[in-house]
Amino acid sequence: MTFPTSPTDQPEPKRWLDDSRNVDKIFYSLALVCTGLFLADLLYHKHTYFAFENWFGFFAWYGFLCCVALVLLAKQMRKWVKRDEDYYGD
Repeated sequence: MTFPTSPTDQPEPKRWLDDSRNVDKIFYSLALVCTGLFLADLLYHKHTYFAFENWFGFFAWYGFLCCVALVLLAKQMRKWVKRDEDYYGD
């Protein structure tokens, strides 16, 4: 008598993001869109309140630096809020 194999015994089918060429396509497409949006800052007139808001690409740089700051802050906060591996018990 033979038993059916479990789903874990069979190899997992390859997905479209498993191919590194597809990941590269997504990365370069995102970089192209971000570059285009950054350069689009030249094409419109801004009605600003502060003078530094008129700097070329100010909001792109501001957003990027804030994102980097959030990641660095989260890495430091992890040390503070981290729990032991068996915190919830067995």
